[in-house]
Amino acid sequence: MRMHETFIKPMHREGIKFVAIFAAVTLMLFLVSDLLGWIGVGLTVWCYYFFRDPERVTPARPGLVVSPADGIVSLIEPATPPAELGMPDVPLTRISVFMSVFNCHVNRAPVAGEVTAVAYRPGKFFNASLDKASADNERNGLCIRVADGRNLAVVQIAGLVARRIVCFVSPGEALQTGERFGLIRFGSRLDVYLPEGVVPLVSIGQTMVAGETVLAELNAPTSE
Repeated sequence: MRMHETFIKPMHREGIKFVAIFAAVTLMLFLVSDLLGWIGVGLTVWCYYFFRDPERVTPARPGLVVSPADGIVSLIEPATPPAELGMPDVPLTRISVFMSVFNCHVNRAPVAGEVTAVAYRPGKFFNASLDKASADNERNGLCIRVADGRNLAVVQIAGLVARRIVCFVSPGEALQTGERFGLIRFGSRLDVYLPEGVVPLVSIGQTMVAGETVLAELNAPTSE
């Protein structure tokens, strides 16, 4: 890897217009004050950094569930998947990954499989690290059916600052583990609902890397 590739990451196309807006405002700020202009430069660089889209190396072993987002594991608890996904109304292990405004916000598929449902639901904008964010905040959920017929849900949740959830996939499409499927702008959270009996391999407070960090293993002995 070249030295500049360590610090300069490619930007996702969703960020182009935002960086352009930040840059235009920065030019106007320079007309007012050099100090304000340089503050604008810093914010423009941050905006570019926010929309970075680095390549990731996904583990190759079949049956692994990887993190869909960069961030910190904020919750691991039993919870019922969102009703709009049409999954059975039974509690499953939910792993929540909280993304700050400094994390990469490109979301990646936690498993390989067929997208059987995509459901958006408007809502509020509580701090995404709070437990009630899963139930009350704006969200977009995917149900993914893996090769053995089990279902896994991954839910994008808007946060206190986030105001736009973007999803690139539709029902019927096939996803590969670690494949990009969406992003959330400016701070948010991802929830993963593991199939019944699957045991998480991570702990609260652990740092996640989207598409790389293993959350669980579908083929491991279940907790039942």
